[in-house]
Amino acid sequence: MNIKRLIMEGEGVSLDFKKTITSCEKIAKTMVSFANNKGGRLLIGVLDDGGIKGVKSEDEERYMITKAAHFYAKPALDPIFEEVYVDDKVVLVVEIEPSDTKPHYALGDDGKWWVYIRVKDKSVLASKIVVDVLKRSDKDEGVLIEYSSKEKALLEYLDQNERITVKQYCELLNMSRRRAQRIMVNLVLSGVIRVHTTEKEEFYTAA
Repeated sequence: MNIKRLIMEGEGVSLDFKKTITSCEKIAKTMVSFANNKGGRLLIGVLDDGGIKGVKSEDEERYMITKAAHFYAKPALDPIFEEVYVDDKVVLVVEIEPSDTKPHYALGDDGKWWVYIRVKDKSVLASKIVVDVLKRSDKDEGVLIEYSSKEKALLEYLDQNERITVKQYCELLNMSRRRAQRIMVNLVLSGVIRVHTTEKEEFYTAA
């Protein structure tokens, strides 16, 4: 594994740098977001700017990560560890594989369990729609799409406009948020619309 080349790619959807592990809650959030996405790697002993500091104690870091993976994530995760020597320093590489038991939840400081997804180089709280999509995306059953006037209105809106939010959709048809979310989950699962999560808002576009 070429660590220096990996570091040059910079942090992103499937790569995160950590100088050291200080909190099980924080690291569980990152690992869960990788598992809910397409997997990812944590490089422990690497600074945010890509500088290689190395880890003082691999055993301590492993213990924290294993504890976070088993007690601060549900379903529990199985991190894969590898120690890589770079310029006489040890970088601990932690690989989290994409999960087939999504969604995974991370235990927050508030004692509640939350679903996180990876957006660029951040672990972001998933919306109810994204959680429902994750829950149903690995099921084999097909999605039965009912093209009622509500679905039709949404697709016509997206034909004229670039994007729409749940709030705009509710206002467009004067319907409950719950009903709007249910329709959107089905349309995302069937590949008709696409969900875009950013740190500030979530919006939908035609697929």
